Amino acid sequence: MDIDTPLTLLGGLSPAAFMRRYWQRKPLLVRQAIPGFRAPISRQTLFELAARDEVESRLVAQDPKAGWRLQRGPFARRALPPLTRPNWTLLVQGVDLHHPASHALLQQFAFVPAARLDDLMISLATDGGGVGPHYDSYDVFLLQAHGRRRWRIGRQKDLTLVEGLPLKILKHFEVEHEWVLEPGDMLYLPPEWAHDGIAEGECQTYSIGFRVPARADLARDLLQRVADEAGELPERLYRDAGQPATATPGAIPEALQRFAAEAVAAALKDPHALDRALGESLTEPKPNVWFESGRAPRRLGAVVLDARTRMMYDARHIFVNGESWRAAGRDATLMRRLADARRLDAPAVRAASEDAQSLLALWCEAGWVHPEGATP
Repeated sequence: MDIDTPLTLLGGLSPAAFMRRYWQRKPLLVRQAIPGFRAPISRQTLFELAARDEVESRLVAQDPKAGWRLQRGPFARRALPPLTRPNWTLLVQGVDLHHPASHALLQQFAFVPAARLDDLMISLATDGGGVGPHYDSYDVFLLQAHGRRRWRIGRQKDLTLVEGLPLKILKHFEVEHEWVLEPGDMLYLPPEWAHDGIAEGECQTYSIGFRVPARADLARDLLQRVADEAGELPERLYRDAGQPATATPGAIPEALQRFAAEAVAAALKDPHALDRALGESLTEPKPNVWFESGRAPRRLGAVVLDARTRMMYDARHIFVNGESWRAAGRDATLMRRLADARRLDAPAVRAASEDAQSLLALWCEAGWVHPEGATP
């Protein structure tokens, strides 16, 4: 992708200009970001996804008497309210993992690092449906796919929530801007911008979400991964043959403190241990993701990544679905191209070394990669 070319998707801004002026800074409304856009997934297909065990789905309804209600799927179609009933919303998470056209839509946003991409969520709502005024801790592009939705947004300083509800709804929502979005219109919101979307008639909204790692959570995960890898270090027992008798048994010996510090230093002796742990963490599939085993052809041609595969790289490693490999030279260049474009043409595959081709074949057998044109 040429990051300096103006895009209709971004209202005539180039990706470079959008990231510089708006990303994590302020909202952007784009009328007809995708002119003539039509939802690539039918209502019926969305209902079928919501009925599957491995797909995360939620039903939010607001009743004048009962108030807000939240249910978690899977949902058989008969378990959902009729479309003629107002004020309910079906939320289906991770649609891009199960629907090729929806997955292809995300590639239009490839100017943002894949390490930040979360998923595509689809919200189907009947008239008046919504999830209440709230804020998210991630960046999101709200693309109107069908019907109309009224959005109200504001920079929220008071993040107090209404108590006793199954949803995180702001108690004092302060509206600064209000728009009605129609199919093809799109609204970008940075983290913690309060927003409330209400359907005007039946509508579908696509939420392209970009996760924002929390420092404490990330630290815990990386330290656990480094600790797991440290289990492969040679075992060494603490020895204190020179420990004198003590009149203060509750005091931790300084020698033991040094031993503990040396143990941690040994685990981090590899200067790239944290980089490796980060790449493995960022590419770890979500808990409800699984792959179907495949078969590698005798002679590999063009290949594509499975929609569920997360592939990234740094200066020394290639990361795929929570695993890592050292890579250098021409093979590293080819693997990085696969991570960026999510496909390699046949000449590129043939140019790979025997080891790289064997690795691609292994990934085919794991279901992470498919020969282009093959049905996953």
